[in-house]
Amino acid sequence: SEITHLASLRDRLEKGMNERIEHIQVNGCPEKRLANTSNISFEFVEGESLLLNLDMKGIAASSGSACTSGSLEPSHVLVSMGITHELSHGSVRFSLGKSNTVEEIDYLLDIMPPIVERMRSMSPLYAGAK
Repeated sequence: SEITHLASLRDRLEKGMNERIEHIQVNGCPEKRLANTSNISFEFVEGESLLLNLDMKGIAASSGSACTSGSLEPSHVLVSMGITHELSHGSVRFSLGKSNTVEEIDYLLDIMPPIVERMRSMSPLYAGAK
């Protein structure tokens, strides 16, 4: 039941992000993956900047695996999957636990679009992609 709960939250998170934010990519196999983890790339945004903004809103996330925290290099896993260095740098990993709730996912879905939009508004690359 815990795996079902976590997969449901992960799927709600990914579906909501896809519906609310353009130019994103969910990384990984849609079927064969962990129920509690989602890695999403946000084009035209730096992952570390996203993390700082999320932290100010009470959301803990990561820009890479725990074993590479503190590194400025893109995730070797994402790069080996064929994801560009630029897109890898805009990736955020969300890890869920059994105590996470639907309300917490909905909170993240509410705060994430304006954060991404504000950050993209500062990117000259995004202006050309619209």
